[in-house]
Amino acid sequence: MMDEEGLWIFGYGSLCWNPGFEYKKSMTGYVKGFCRRFWQGNTTHRGTEDKPGRVVTLIEDKDEITYGRVFQIKGETALSYLKMRECTLGGYLTKFSTFYSRDGKSSFPVLIYIATNNNKHWMGEAPLQTIAMQILECEGPSGHNVEYLLRLADFMHRYVPEATDEHLFILEKIVRAHIKELNICINKLMGNRVFALELLEIDEELVTGQNDEENNDNAPVNVRPENSFEYISRVPTKLLRCLKP
Repeated sequence: MMDEEGLWIFGYGSLCWNPGFEYKKSMTGYVKGFCRRFWQGNTTHRGTEDKPGRVVTLIEDKDEITYGRVFQIKGETALSYLKMRECTLGGYLTKFSTFYSRDGKSSFPVLIYIATNNNKHWMGEAPLQTIAMQILECEGPSGHNVEYLLRLADFMHRYVPEATDEHLFILEKIVRAHIKELNICINKLMGNRVFALELLEIDEELVTGQNDEENNDNAPVNVRPENSFEYISRVPTKLLRCLKP
């Protein structure tokens, strides 16, 4: 299954900010022919059996692209972890696609995890207001469903600012508006924790671009949304995290 260079895994949900497995390299980019939707239910991380949360899956659409983060892994440990996290507990299937780097200089095969409408956790399409309220009301062993949504949106704003994802960003705006209206403490929803992201020199263009924006008075203001939360820039010790942190 894996050659000497290792297997590449494409993450487009919580893997972007909390992979939970050991990997060799990581960079940002996209896959073609898919859009990201909060149509998959979740009872083991962001919801319960009585009140399932909503997490993202990829829906085939030939005219769309989905940005995310790719990981190069080597060995079976990470793959076994992902099989348990995504397939056994999450209801996802695996499929190969082609990953394209942000700088347009490279493309290569990647393994992606996709939930289909015939798995037991499938929730499917619904009005965005309905999805937003379900996210606002659900939490599970891994944290609040709001945390999942906002950390994913913030990752895109910060690390892939050119990404266009109307479904994700409208949901973010709706949920943030409800949080403000209901005077809910956002830090409590976010779990009062930070996650270290390790992109390193593997994505130098990204890191350089971010630094340039920080020193540029004309930088886009949407890179860091209001009421956001902090990522830390240090390099973490790459250990396997438990499924229910």
